[in-house]
Amino acid sequence: MTSKGDKPAAPRRFERPRGLGARPISELMPEVGRTAFRRFGFIQSSVVTRWPEIVGPAHARVCAPEAIRFPPGEKTDGILQLVVVPAHAPLIQHVVPEIMERVNRFFGYKAVAKVKLRQGEVKPPPATKPAAPPSLRPIPLELGDSLRDIGDPELRAVLESLARSLGENEGTETK
Repeated sequence: MTSKGDKPAAPRRFERPRGLGARPISELMPEVGRTAFRRFGFIQSSVVTRWPEIVGPAHARVCAPEAIRFPPGEKTDGILQLVVVPAHAPLIQHVVPEIMERVNRFFGYKAVAKVKLRQGEVKPPPATKPAAPPSLRPIPLELGDSLRDIGDPELRAVLESLARSLGENEGTETK
């Protein structure tokens, strides 16, 4: 207990405030990534992560963005630096205007005015897993009639999937 004249103990100078808890890594990563990408010339890291969407999968296999350099104090008319597989450099040289248009469309303004190519090794984009095909197993008859009356197609699809999985589970039970 403290008397009237005593002050409560102040936290130490370098002590972390209590009660805040640990921050999830997902909150910390955008800051770390943003700093690293800015250091290497990318204002938006999404240009790198969404490169296959921007230029298409065929071009993404043979070229990758390395940096975007803007004139001092500007955010327009930058120079996009691409790494290109040596055998595909002539092809990419011919589609540079299309790549510039797609990158500028991605940004929403004329961010890139020029493209520089550098021949080198390009890591292929990560392979996306193909979507699993819908189950071809029929819906149990006792549930099929009641599901046809549902007007919302998304709700109907979810309920049909649930009915299929229930039908599969019933077939695998041992008695």
